[in-house]
Amino acid sequence: MAVFSGPAFSGQGQAFNRTREAYLATALAVADTHWTRLRGLLGLAADDFRNGSGLWIVPCHGVHTLGMGFPIDVVYLDRAMTVIDVRPEVHPWRFTPVRSRAASVLELPCHIAAETKTAIGDRIEITLSKDRTKLPA
Repeated sequence: MAVFSGPAFSGQGQAFNRTREAYLATALAVADTHWTRLRGLLGLAADDFRNGSGLWIVPCHGVHTLGMGFPIDVVYLDRAMTVIDVRPEVHPWRFTPVRSRAASVLELPCHIAAETKTAIGDRIEITLSKDRTKLPA
Protein backbone atom coordinates (compact mmCIF):
# COMPACT_ATOMS: atom_id res chain seq x y z
CA MET A 1 0.00 0.00 0.00
CA ALA A 2 1.26 3.47 -0.78
CA VAL A 3 1.47 5.81 2.16
CA PHE A 4 2.07 8.90 0.06
CA SER A 5 0.50 10.14 -3.12
CA GLY A 6 2.95 12.49 -4.79
CA PRO A 7 4.54 15.17 -2.61
CA ALA A 8 1.50 15.64 -0.35
CA PHE A 9 0.36 13.35 2.43
CA SER A 10 -2.53 11.02 1.61
CA GLY A 11 -4.65 9.33 4.25
CA GLN A 12 -6.89 6.29 3.94
CA GLY A 13 -8.67 6.39 7.28
CA GLN A 14 -9.40 8.07 10.59
CA ALA A 15 -8.22 7.86 14.19
CA PHE A 16 -10.85 8.73 16.79
CA ASN A 17 -10.27 9.05 20.54
CA ARG A 18 -13.41 7.31 21.80
CA THR A 19 -12.71 8.35 25.42
CA ARG A 20 -12.43 12.08 24.61
CA GLU A 21 -14.88 12.00 21.66
CA ALA A 22 -12.28 13.75 19.49
CA TYR A 23 -10.72 13.01 16.12
CA LEU A 24 -6.94 12.66 16.21
CA ALA A 25 -6.66 12.26 12.42
CA THR A 26 -9.18 12.42 9.60
CA ALA A 27 -6.58 11.70 6.91
CA LEU A 28 -4.82 8.70 8.44
CA ALA A 29 -2.24 6.81 6.40
CA VAL A 30 -1.04 3.35 7.38
CA ALA A 31 2.55 2.17 7.43
CA ASP A 32 2.25 -1.61 7.65
CA THR A 33 5.05 -2.91 5.44
CA HIS A 34 8.78 -2.89 6.04
CA TRP A 35 9.29 -0.11 3.52
CA THR A 36 6.42 2.14 4.65
CA ARG A 37 7.40 1.76 8.31
CA LEU A 38 11.01 2.59 7.48
CA ARG A 39 10.04 5.62 5.39
CA GLY A 40 7.42 6.94 7.81
CA LEU A 41 7.10 10.70 7.36
CA LEU A 42 10.53 11.22 5.78
CA GLY A 43 10.44 13.61 2.86
CA LEU A 44 7.35 15.44 4.06
CA ALA A 45 7.26 19.13 4.85
CA ALA A 46 5.34 20.43 7.85
CA ASP A 47 2.72 21.85 5.45
CA ASP A 48 2.11 18.34 4.06
CA PHE A 49 1.45 16.97 7.56
CA ARG A 50 -0.93 19.37 9.24
CA ASN A 51 -4.02 19.11 11.42
CA GLY A 52 -6.15 16.20 10.33
CA SER A 53 -3.17 14.16 9.13
CA GLY A 54 -1.80 11.11 10.88
CA LEU A 55 0.33 8.03 10.33
CA TRP A 56 -0.49 4.71 12.01
CA ILE A 57 2.60 2.49 12.16
CA VAL A 58 1.80 -1.21 12.59
CA PRO A 59 3.52 -3.04 14.21
CA CYS A 60 5.65 -0.56 16.15
CA HIS A 61 7.25 -0.24 19.60
CA GLY A 62 8.96 3.15 19.14
CA VAL A 63 9.95 5.68 16.49
CA HIS A 64 12.69 8.09 15.50
CA THR A 65 12.55 11.48 13.82
CA LEU A 66 15.95 11.28 12.13
CA GLY A 67 15.91 13.35 8.96
CA MET A 68 12.55 14.95 9.66
CA GLY A 69 12.10 18.70 9.46
CA PHE A 70 9.29 19.24 11.97
CA PRO A 71 8.16 17.98 15.41
CA ILE A 72 5.35 15.46 15.88
CA ASP A 73 3.24 13.97 18.65
CA VAL A 74 3.64 10.22 19.20
CA VAL A 75 0.88 8.08 20.73
CA TYR A 76 1.65 4.46 21.63
CA LEU A 77 -1.21 1.93 21.45
CA ASP A 78 -1.46 -1.60 22.82
CA ARG A 79 -3.26 -4.47 21.05
CA ALA A 80 -6.60 -3.37 22.55
CA MET A 81 -6.08 0.12 21.01
CA THR A 82 -5.60 1.69 24.43
CA VAL A 83 -3.11 4.55 24.81
CA ILE A 84 -0.12 3.37 26.86
CA ASP A 85 2.16 6.40 26.36
CA VAL A 86 2.03 9.86 24.80
CA ARG A 87 5.14 11.74 23.67
CA PRO A 88 4.21 15.32 22.70
CA GLU A 89 6.41 17.55 20.56
CA VAL A 90 9.06 15.01 19.55
CA HIS A 91 11.55 17.20 17.71
CA PRO A 92 13.61 16.18 14.67
CA TRP A 93 16.64 13.97 15.20
CA ARG A 94 15.25 12.24 18.30
CA PHE A 95 14.44 8.68 19.36
CA THR A 96 11.33 7.88 21.39
CA PRO A 97 11.45 5.19 24.07
CA VAL A 98 10.78 1.60 23.05
CA ARG A 99 7.58 0.35 24.67
CA SER A 100 7.41 -3.45 24.55
CA ARG A 101 3.64 -3.37 25.30
CA ALA A 102 3.02 -1.20 22.24
CA ALA A 103 1.47 -2.89 19.22
CA SER A 104 1.35 0.28 17.11
CA VAL A 105 2.11 3.98 17.15
CA LEU A 106 0.21 7.01 15.90
CA GLU A 107 2.29 9.91 14.59
CA LEU A 108 0.29 13.13 14.66
CA PRO A 109 0.92 16.80 13.94
CA CYS A 110 2.49 18.60 16.87
CA HIS A 111 0.05 19.68 19.64
CA ILE A 112 -2.82 17.38 18.58
CA ALA A 113 -2.39 15.17 21.66
CA ALA A 114 -2.65 18.20 23.95
CA GLU A 115 -5.52 19.80 22.01
CA THR A 116 -7.56 16.59 22.21
CA LYS A 117 -6.42 15.87 25.80
CA THR A 118 -5.30 12.40 24.71
CA ALA A 119 -3.93 10.55 27.73
CA ILE A 120 -2.85 7.12 28.95
CA GLY A 121 -5.86 4.83 29.20
CA ASP A 122 -7.84 6.46 26.37
CA ARG A 123 -9.43 4.10 23.82
CA ILE A 124 -8.63 4.82 20.18
CA GLU A 125 -10.71 3.66 17.24
CA ILE A 126 -9.09 3.34 13.82
CA THR A 127 -11.35 3.26 10.77
CA LEU A 128 -9.76 2.52 7.41
CA SER A 129 -11.43 3.05 4.04
CA LYS A 130 -12.02 0.75 1.08
CA ASP A 131 -11.08 -2.90 1.63
CA ARG A 132 -9.90 -2.30 5.19
CA THR A 133 -12.08 -2.87 8.22
CA LYS A 134 -12.89 -0.95 11.36
CA LEU A 135 -10.58 -1.70 14.30
CA PRO A 136 -11.16 -2.84 16.97
CA ALA A 137 -13.98 -5.16 15.95
